[in-house]
Amino acid sequence: MKKKILYIEDNEQNLYLVTFILEKHGYEVYAAMDGQEGIDSAAKVLPDLILLDIQLPLMDGYAVAKQLRTNPDLAQIPIVAVTSYAMAGDRDKALAAGCTGYIEKPINPDTFMQQVEQHLSKK
Repeated sequence: MKKKILYIEDNEQNLYLVTFILEKHGYEVYAAMDGQEGIDSAAKVLPDLILLDIQLPLMDGYAVAKQLRTNPDLAQIPIVAVTSYAMAGDRDKALAAGCTGYIEKPINPDTFMQQVEQHLSKK
């Protein structure tokens, strides 16, 4: 059975690229364009991994991660921040919000799957 990955991302180009890479590697990808949609989708889909942009409309990725962690059905799902926030302290802020990993944008298509699969194996 295919592993399910939810990608919460408001940028269509990033969403397309990541979805393309993941589907090419045999994953079932679900997309959400904002934080609330992502929270609702996570509860319905119960994905194996959540990829989360930090810069989202309405509710930022930190708030999304915190809210996902309050749901007992979702608490053990790895959440990986995929973000262009790459300043000192941004990784720590993402981890403190409940993310289990951090991938900087722009993603490197050559190493992206390895990074994703590291987090899937921790589940």
